[in-house]
Amino acid sequence: MVPAELMVRATLLFSVIAFGGAAALVLAWAVQNGQFDNFTRAAEGIFDADEPIGQPTDRTLSAAAGERDA
Repeated sequence: MVPAELMVRATLLFSVIAFGGAAALVLAWAVQNGQFDNFTRAAEGIFDADEPIGQPTDRTLSAAAGERDA
């Protein structure tokens, strides 16, 4: 094997191990700190009194009442 190929393979292997280890550490931290305890609270956290849950208030994907294409 050519030294350049060996260096590329070693770099790739090191990268996979380093990023995989970092991902495992972040997952362990999230589980330990309760980030996955209540999915509903986190999912509903973006809503407030101006946009109640289940009632869209924008017109991004649909026309408002009375504004239909001819």
